[in-house]
Parts: sequence; structure tokens; C-alpha cells
Amino acid sequence: PKRCCEWLRCCGGGEARPRTVWLGHPEKRDQRYPRNVINNQKYNFFTFLPGVLFNQFKYFFNLYFLLLACSQFVPEMRLGALYTYWVPLGFVLAVTVIREAVEEIRCYVRDKEVNSQVYSRLTARGTVKVKSSNIQVGDLIIVEKNQRVPADMIFLRTSEKNGSCFLRTDQLDGETDWKLRLPVACTQRLPTAAVSSFPCRSPCWQPVLEDSDPPISESLSIENTLWAGTVVASGTVVGVVLYTGRELRSVMNTSNPRSKIGLFDLEVNCLTKILFGALVVVSLVMVALQHFAGRWYLQIIRFLLLFSNIIPISLRVNLDMGKIVYSWVIRRDSKIPGTVVRSSTIPEQLGRISYLLTDKTGTLTQNEMVFKRLHLGTVAYGLDSMDEVQSHIFSIYTQQSQDPPAQKGPTLTTKVRRTMSSRVHEAVKAIALCHNVTPVYESNGVTDQAEAEKQYEDSCRVYQASSPDEVALVQWTESVGLTLVGRDQSSMQLRTPGDQILNFTILQIFPFTYESKRMGIIVRDESTGEITFYMKGADVVMAGIVQYNDWLEEECGNMAREGLRVLVVAKKSLAEEQYQDFEARYVQAKLSVHDRSLKVATVIESLEMEMELLCLTGVEDQLQADVRPTLETLRNAGIKVWMLTGDKLETATCTAKNAHLVTRNQDIHVFRLVTNRGEAHLELNAFRRKHDCALVISGDSLEVCLKYYEYEFMELACQCPAVVCCRCAPTQKAQIVRLLQERTGKLTCAVGDGGNDVSMIQESDCGVGVEGKEGKQASLAADFSITQFKHLGRLLMVHGRNSYKRSAALSQFVIHRSLCISTMQAVFSSVFYFASVPLYQGFLIIGYSTIYTMFPVFSLVLDKDVKSEVAMLYPELYKDLLKGRPLSYKTFLIWVLISIYQGSTIMYGALLLFESEFVHIVAISFTSLILTELLMVALTIQTWHWLMTVAELLSLACYIASLVFLHEFIDVYFITTLSFLWKVSVITLVSCLPLYVLKYLRRRFSPPSYSKLTS
Repeated sequence: PKRCCEWLRCCGGGEARPRTVWLGHPEKRDQRYPRNVINNQKYNFFTFLPGVLFNQFKYFFNLYFLLLACSQFVPEMRLGALYTYWVPLGFVLAVTVIREAVEEIRCYVRDKEVNSQVYSRLTARGTVKVKSSNIQVGDLIIVEKNQRVPADMIFLRTSEKNGSCFLRTDQLDGETDWKLRLPVACTQRLPTAAVSSFPCRSPCWQPVLEDSDPPISESLSIENTLWAGTVVASGTVVGVVLYTGRELRSVMNTSNPRSKIGLFDLEVNCLTKILFGALVVVSLVMVALQHFAGRWYLQIIRFLLLFSNIIPISLRVNLDMGKIVYSWVIRRDSKIPGTVVRSSTIPEQLGRISYLLTDKTGTLTQNEMVFKRLHLGTVAYGLDSMDEVQSHIFSIYTQQSQDPPAQKGPTLTTKVRRTMSSRVHEAVKAIALCHNVTPVYESNGVTDQAEAEKQYEDSCRVYQASSPDEVALVQWTESVGLTLVGRDQSSMQLRTPGDQILNFTILQIFPFTYESKRMGIIVRDESTGEITFYMKGADVVMAGIVQYNDWLEEECGNMAREGLRVLVVAKKSLAEEQYQDFEARYVQAKLSVHDRSLKVATVIESLEMEMELLCLTGVEDQLQADVRPTLETLRNAGIKVWMLTGDKLETATCTAKNAHLVTRNQDIHVFRLVTNRGEAHLELNAFRRKHDCALVISGDSLEVCLKYYEYEFMELACQCPAVVCCRCAPTQKAQIVRLLQERTGKLTCAVGDGGNDVSMIQESDCGVGVEGKEGKQASLAADFSITQFKHLGRLLMVHGRNSYKRSAALSQFVIHRSLCISTMQAVFSSVFYFASVPLYQGFLIIGYSTIYTMFPVFSLVLDKDVKSEVAMLYPELYKDLLKGRPLSYKTFLIWVLISIYQGSTIMYGALLLFESEFVHIVAISFTSLILTELLMVALTIQTWHWLMTVAELLSLACYIASLVFLHEFIDVYFITTLSFLWKVSVITLVSCLPLYVLKYLRRRFSPPSYSKLTS
């Protein structure tokens, strides 16, 4: 029993190779295929430690400390106890390794959950349970309703009566509409048990039944496939596995995630390189002042080690711990519940986003359609007047069933009323018949499926269709009295308000395509034998098909401005011979070999003339909660919003207006479809003349523009207040993100909810996933995941802003702390004839950057300049951050000058007031240094938090308590004397008071923008 499907698939960059699959006999395959496992981890068990360490030491920063620590093993370079260098380095690495390990374990657990789902495999001996990870190419797998398809399969058989099945693809593309799939015809005719034992082999796109005589060949198309990651929405299906593991379509579509490094970290890295330069210069100067005497090269190395504090090792630890705190604060924020931080390395990025790229379906909109408007030309019915439509329909069907005896001269009003009713009825009937929707019945516990189908039970009915628009229309006709109760390939049943069943035979269906923008259906009413051709489509194409009228264009414009999706519905009655003639020509055209699609289109177009315009329908795709205020906040914060969607141009423009992405007074420039260089040039010139208008462009035109005029196009697009790209492929979305980063050098943030947004999310500097109705894929791949689009405002305005400002303050303060002690060392060495002798030994140097000052300095991560409500109310505050002012060369220079001033003041002060012994210099200068640091933290803080006060007092207490144990460095009896106290107080005052005065004057005469809001 064998069957083989040869499928062409390009693997990697190689050529397409056919694949032969034996049905239900994986052991007969001719080559090895990858295991069916999903793996999202960065490392495995063996590469974890080497990988993490490599990622740490590729930073200039960490490598420098490693070399420093190693140098201490050489006796000539030894400057003090080994632990002074190894303990801090070990601590830094331990923190990083633990954090990476936690993220890897979480990833492993998520993957394991997916890989261990259980499926049923069909074999010659019956069904066997099998884990998802053990499924092989050639296995026959049974997938139940609401179960995920485990691998890419060919669809062989379904339990549904109508011989087809629906798939939900929201995991792949974020769309909630269902896709129709058809089984291979020759296997659908067999019973399920027989599928596993029927002889067949399948080469190149076609299954071959070998035992039958003659062998049957059938062609396969995209309709017969079940992609991995989709969910079966109806019935039970049987399929043969074609591709597994890393050869799955969805896996080959996603790019490898890159490790994101924040811009902030790169800036800090840059500052440390400057500090390193300063370190080398200072060491060379010291040796030069000794006139390069003796073994001067060793002296240089000793000085490099002596001043190594210029580059603070605690900087990385403090920043990494800070990131953990920010992530914790974001997770704990009750205003944005359910927010998850998946990448804790880049919270500062959120504080300086310039471009926000968002998906439309499921991110800005809920993908739930609501019928809003029925327009008949002379009269329009909105949501509030649907009961009138209902009464019209009701009157038509009650009059038919009981025609009253002829009255003497019917009054005028009833006549008008009747014509109105019949017009409404015609429109509603057309909407109820012209679609591709199938009603499906499910058991609800009270009635079983078969019973519900026979009785057309309302409570058990679910509508299935490939587009949510269509379902909305059919649900609306049900609400006004005409209900679609049954449908198969050739007939349709409607139920009237009087519970009669109307039967219609479907003669032809012309499905909707993106080229034709319309769909048509020809039905015969069984009771009267009338044949009617119904059609609905976009206003642009329907305007030329319907009879002349004076209201269509104007009303379509009005409805589109309200953000409704407009469809035009029309009909044409056909005589029997007219239809027979059409059918003969249609069948003829379908059989032609050359230009088939053109000939078929021509035949259909012969019918599409002078049709009677029945009505316009307006359906709204509801926006997510608070999308408009959120977009407005982002716009005021100086963030440009681009909408990248796979949807149609009209729909995308509708949503852009509806969500106020494009403001009321802005023009919209719709970029015409261009196919070559010349057209693109002309269209770009036309766009250049426009001023302050939003751009709407389709994916195809975008590709042409980027091919020939990449620089010019990006320059123009970046000046637009808003850009909408429609019909975008997932790879195109990622390409746009990449171009924005390269062209502008600004930070981008991508927001999406479906699998088709994953590439864009991973490419951007900061990816945010919205947890969709089903789609978890985007939120798992993102750096941050939120439950609703409106939470984005708070995430950026409050948390992004705070994280960036806090990290900037923290990093500069840590640099200041270490520069102070290095300045003191430099002054000390220069006074004592440039000797390479350390000022503070062993524990003092470690204690300085840990026990004594760590808590107050780290408490800067709790600081905030304005309350979160103010930050949300004035998004303009966010705009200030885009210039990168909190951490720049200017602020860095100011802190360096402060450090040099304070370090030299303390040291010279101590030398001036120094008593007979050298010991006292250490005591006075070290105590002053600690006090100065604590006062400087107090000076930097803007909003006090109780933990900050605790940290300050705790550090002071620690220092005083530890003085008892430090008698080898500090004379305990001298500390208790009065002279010690006044000398320390004077030195500390001289080093801190001028800065307090300067800060006060600055707040007084040029206050920053946020202080104006808080005063």
C-alpha cells in the first residue's frame, strides 16, 4: 500500500526537488527528513555557557576587566589582594548567566508544550497515539476539530458531508476569517479505514492509485494542503505528512531572531571607550613626569591598573539590575494588566521611539464586522432604524400568504408603502443570496447535530465563510427576518418570517478575486422558476455595470468617510433562453486552451451590463478600544505612525481615516499602481508637489519604487505625517523596518498580532506583540507583549520615558563615583613623586563601590521627574527625549568636570589639613568621599521615595559600623576627636555646596520643561 506525492519545494537556496512520499509507510522513504520539533531557543545544553560568555566578552568593556583580573597573576603587576578584581567580575558574570538561563528555560518549557501534543496516526492495524515530535514524513494523521495541524500535510479525507473543511489561520496571519480546503477527490470517496491500506504512490503534484486499472492520477493544488500551525475549524480530517520540522512553510518564512542590543547600551559602551582613552593618557602622563626612568613599561602597566577605577566595573551590574527592576515595574503596573516583558535587555529603547509601524487587522481593529447602514438611494437605514426594515420584510411575506379581497380603489399611501416594502425586500433578498457563506449545525447538548440540521435549529447554527464581511451581511439579513438556513454545492434555503422555506438552485457562482473586486451568483427560485443574476462588489467597478443613476458616487463617498466598507448590490432578471445561451458560451470558454481566463471574463462581462442597482451596504470593522486617543498621544509625542497591512487599499484607507491615523484636515495621496521606472519617476514627482499629506501605497508599487528610487522615496515618505502600505507581504514589512533604520538612524517600534508580523517585530529595534484572539505567535516572538493596543501609550510615555531617564542618571552617576576616586588617586600619586602606590587598599576599594554607596546610587532607578498621569497628559515631554539629551557628550563632560572638582577638592583638603601621620589622610579623605557621594545622590534625586531615604541612612550606618573593623587602615581613636569631625565637615561642604548653589540657580533661571508642569 503506497502513495507518493511529489512536491516541489525550494529548500534553502537550492533548486526545487520533487519529493516522493509513501502513504502510511515512512520506512520506505529514500532520504532522511528533519524531526518534527519546534525550537525557539538561542542555545542548547552544550553551547549555553560558551555562547553566553562569548556574548559578554565581545564587549570591549567586559574584555578589559577580564584582562585586568588576569594581570594580577603576574607578581610584578600585583597591586593588592586578588579578590579586589575577581569578585566584582565574577558577580557581573553570575548575574548575566542566571538571567539568560531563566529566559532559555522559559523558552524550552513553551516549546516542549507544543512538541508533546498527542495526535492519532492511522496504520494498517488501526489508530495509534503519537506525539507531535515523533510524526514522520508519510504518516497518516487524523486531526480532530479545534486541533492544531502538526505538520504540512496533503488533505486526503474529511468527515464533513459537503466534502470540504475550513481552517483557522489566525496563528499564521492574524486574520480571523476561515479558509476553505478540499480533500483529494479519489481518497475522499474511500472510507477512513481504507485510506491507510490503499495502494498508491504519488509523483510530482499528483497522487497515483497503482492497484486500480488503469492507475488514476490526480492533480494537487494549494486547495488540498493543510499548513502546520493552522487549526481545523470543522469536522475531522485525515492527511498525509509532507514536510516536518525546519522544512515547514511557517518556519522557512521566519528569519532567525537576532540578539537586540539597545542604543543606550551602545552609547554607554562608547563613553567607556572615551574613559579608556583618558586612562591611557593619564598613565602615560604620570610615567612621562617620571622622565621614563627605569623599567618604565612596567610602570605604565602598574599605573593602568592603579587608575583602572576610571572605568567602573559596577556600571554593567547596575544597569543590568536596573533593567530587571524596570521589567518588574512594567509587569506590576495595574493600568496595563497582562503586559509581559520577554526581552529584559532593552527597556530603555521604549523611551526614544521615532517610528511606530503597526499592523491593521487584529491590532488596530478587532476584525469583527458590524452591519451599520443600508442605503436605497432615496432612503437610508442606520442601526437605529433596522426595525423599519424588519416591518417591511414582515409585511411582504404576510401579504403574500393572505391576499386581502380587492378593496374599492386602494388608497395612495398603501401603494407607496407597498413599493417601498418591495424595494427593501429585493435588497435584503439579494444580500441573503449573493455570498459564499455556509450555515453549519453543531449539537448544543439538547439537540444533536442531525436533528438540528433537519429542524434548522437556530441555537445550533454557526455561519462559516472565508470573509468576516460576508458573515456580517448574512447575520444582518437573519436579524431582519430572512434567514439563511441551508446550503450545499448546488442549492440554498432561506426561511421567511412566516417560517416558510424558500428553495433556490445555484446555477453559477463567480467568486470574488482581487482583480475583479466583485462576486456574482445566478440562482433559480424553485417556486416561480425565475432566474436572477445577483452581484455585489466595490463601488469603483460596479459604477460602470449598473444603470445610470445620480446618487451612487456621492453616497459611496459619504459612507467611506465614516470609515465604512461599502459594497454595491445589483441584480438582473434573466429569461430561460437568455441563460441557456450564456451557459453554452460559458462552458465553451472554460474549455478553451489559449487565453482561457480572458475568454471566461469576456463571457461573464456580456451579462454584466445595465444591471438594476438595489442598494449599498456599509459594514464597519470595529476598532480596538481607545485606538484614536492612543494614536493621538503618539502623534503628539513626535512619533510617526506607519500602518503596514496585507489588506486591500480601500479597506486600509477606511481604517486609517476611522482611527484618525490621518487627521480630518489632512489630504490623502493615493500612490498610483506603478510597474516600471518611468511611471515611478512621474508618480514620485507628483507626490513631491504635495505638502503635509498622508501617503497610501500598495506593496507592488512600493517594490518598484524601492528598486529604482530607494533614497528619494524614503526621503519623501519620512516627511509624511502618516504612511499606509497595503497588500504588504511579511518580508516586505521587515524590509520597510530595515530601510527606516538605515535611512534615518532613528529607533523603530513594530506592533503586530499575527504570524505574518513576526519578521517585522524581530527586525525592529523594539518589537511589541498584541495577544490576539488566538494568535500567540507574534506575542511570543516580541520583546514586549501587551493585551490591547491602547496599553502602548502608557508603555512608551511612562515606562519607556522613565527607564531611559533613570538609566541615563544611573550610568552617569556610577561613572562619576569611580572618576572621583581615580582623581584622588592621581592627585595622591602626583604629590608623592608619581609613585604607583594605591591610596586605598583591599577592602576599602571594594567597599567603596559596594557596601557604602551601592544602595543609594542604585535607588536612582526609583526616581521620576513627573507623575505618570502628567506624562500621559503631556506626551510632548516624550518628544524631548528623542534628541537623546539625558545621556550625551555634553552631560557626560559636565559629570567629568564635577568629578575632577570634587576629587581634587577632597584630596587637597585632606593634604592641607593633614596631621603628622599618613594614616589620617586615608581616614579624612575616605570619610569625606563617602559623605560627598551620599549628598550627591540626594542632589540628583527629583522625587523622593521612602526606599531612597532608607538606602542613604543604611549606607551611612554601615560605614560608621565598619570603622571599628577597619583599624588596619583607619585610626579609631583619631576618628572620635573633634578636629577630625570639623575637618571632614569643611572638606565635604567645599566639595558639595557650590553644586547645590548652581543647581538652585539653574532651577530658578532656566528650569527644564517638566519642572514647569510639576510646580
